[in-house]
Amino acid sequence: DDPKILTHVVLCWLKDAGNSEQRDRIIKMTETFNDIPSVLVARAGGPIMSERSIVDDSFDVGIIVEVRDEKGLQEYIDHPIHQKAKEEILLPLVERVLVYDFAK
Repeated sequence: DDPKILTHVVLCWLKDAGNSEQRDRIIKMTETFNDIPSVLVARAGGPIMSERSIVDDSFDVGIIVEVRDEKGLQEYIDHPIHQKAKEEILLPLVERVLVYDFAK
C-alpha cells in the first residue's frame, strides 16, 4: 500500500492584490512550515495566468502542505510556527482565503 497523504491547499487573495513583496513574504513563510514535524512538504507560489475559462487565476498565492493524515493536519494547524505565521503575516496581508483538503 502507498502511504496515505493528505493535501492541504490554501489559496490567498491579498488585501493589496498583486503586491509581489507581500506574495514573496507568504512564499518564504510557507518554507518555515517544513520545520513542523507532521509536515511532509510545504511549498507556495504565484498563479499561472491563463486564457482558459476553467482556470481561476485570480488568487495571489497558492500554498500546498502535505501531511500523512487528519491528525498530522491538526498538528500542523496547532503548531506555533503555523500560528505565528497566521497571526503575523497571513491575517494582516490576506483578504480572502480558500482551503481544500483531500487525501489519497
